[in-house]
Amino acid sequence: MAEISNQILTKKILFISHDANRAGGQIVLLQLLRQLKQHNLPMHLLLCSDGPLEDEFRELLPTTRLPRLDDVHFNPFLEKFLSFFSLGSWVKQRVLNRRWTRFQSTLLSQNIGLIFANTIASAAAYRQLDFLSAPTILFAHELEMSIQKFSDPTDMAYLMGRTNHLIVVSRAVASYFQKTYQYPENQISTFQIIDTPLILKNIEEGRKVDIRQKMGLPANAILVGGCGHAEWRKGNDIFMMAAQQVIKHFADKPVYFVWVGMREDSELYEVQRFDAHRMEMSDRIIHIGLTSHVFQYLSQFDIFALTSREDPYPLVVLETALAEKPIVCFEKAGGAPELVEEDAGFVVPYLDVFEMSQRIIELINKPELRLKMGQNAKRKVLERHPTAQSVNNVMEIINKLCASKSSNYGSS
Repeated sequence: MAEISNQILTKKILFISHDANRAGGQIVLLQLLRQLKQHNLPMHLLLCSDGPLEDEFRELLPTTRLPRLDDVHFNPFLEKFLSFFSLGSWVKQRVLNRRWTRFQSTLLSQNIGLIFANTIASAAAYRQLDFLSAPTILFAHELEMSIQKFSDPTDMAYLMGRTNHLIVVSRAVASYFQKTYQYPENQISTFQIIDTPLILKNIEEGRKVDIRQKMGLPANAILVGGCGHAEWRKGNDIFMMAAQQVIKHFADKPVYFVWVGMREDSELYEVQRFDAHRMEMSDRIIHIGLTSHVFQYLSQFDIFALTSREDPYPLVVLETALAEKPIVCFEKAGGAPELVEEDAGFVVPYLDVFEMSQRIIELINKPELRLKMGQNAKRKVLERHPTAQSVNNVMEIINKLCASKSSNYGSS
C-alpha cells in the first residue's frame, strides 16, 4: 500500500457523489471509501441527491448534502398560505440562499486539500464549488451517450478544464476522453476499483437462496440474465428480441430470460410486459424490480447477456464474471469486450441480435463451454483488478497531486 504523505493527513479529500442510488458508479465509490477508511485517510462526502445508499455513506464518513431548491419544503398550511399570496418561490429562494451560505461555511471549515469527483454527473455540483481551491481527480464511468444525458456541456467543459488527473474504467473510456476533450494521455489512469472479497462473499450468500424455487421455475431451468437500471441505453428492447429468438429455438427446454432492475412503476416495464404477452412468452421473460438481493440472481444465472448499446465497463459484468458466468456482449459498446475477449464469452457485432442469440444458444447447448468460459472470466477479473492494487493506485495519484498541488493540465 502506498504510504500516506503527511500533507494528505493535514487536509481532507472531498468526494462528490451525484446521488446515492444503488447503481454501479455509486457502489464502486462506496467500496473505495471503505477501503480508504482502513488507511485513516481524512475524508468528507458531498452528496448531491438522495438514494437507498445514503445511510451507508453517512455511516462511513461525514456527509454534507448539496443545497437544492427541491429540498426546500414547508408544512401544508404554510405552503397554501404562501401560494395564495404568490410568495412560495420567493420565500423558498431566500431559504435556499441561507442554506447555501451555511453550506459554503461548512465546506470551507473542512480544510479541503483535494476534490475527487465520482462520475461526470458530478459536473454540475463541481461547478458550484468555485469557492474551494484544490486539485481535482475525476473518476469517469461514462461514455458519449451518458455524458450527453447526465451532464451539461458547459459544466463538463468547466470540470475537464480543472481536472488534474483522470481515472477511467476501461481503454474505451480513455480513448473517448482523449479524442473528445483532448485530455493528455499521461494524466489518465485506466483501472477499475472493486472490492473483490466483498463481491465473492455476496456471491456465496446469494447462492444460499434457491432463486429458481423463489421464482417458481423448474430446478433445471436455464437462466439467461440481464441486469441494470432499465433504459434505452441498456438495450432492454434488444434483450427482449434475443429472448424471443432463443426461447423459440428451445421449444422443449426450460429456458428463461430474467432482467433484474426494471422499475415496476415505469412505462418501460409496461411496454416490455406488453411485448412479452404479445410474444406469448410472459412466463419465459421475467422482469425483477429494483432489489437489494441482486447477487441471488447474478450468482445463479447460467449466462449473462449484456445488451447495452453503451456501457463503459459495468460493475455488473465484473460481478457476473466473479460468479463464473460467461458473458455475451456487443463490440463497440464500451469496455466489456476488453474482459470478455475470446475466452470468457462472446463479443458479437454491434446490435447484431441474431448473432447474440446464436452465441447464447451455443452456450446453452454446451454446458462444458459455459463452465470453462465462466472460470476464465473469474480468473481474469482476479488477475486484472486486484483490490489492493487498485486502492494503491488511487493512493499514489492522491499523494502525487497533494504533493504538487498543480499539474500541467487545468488549474486548481
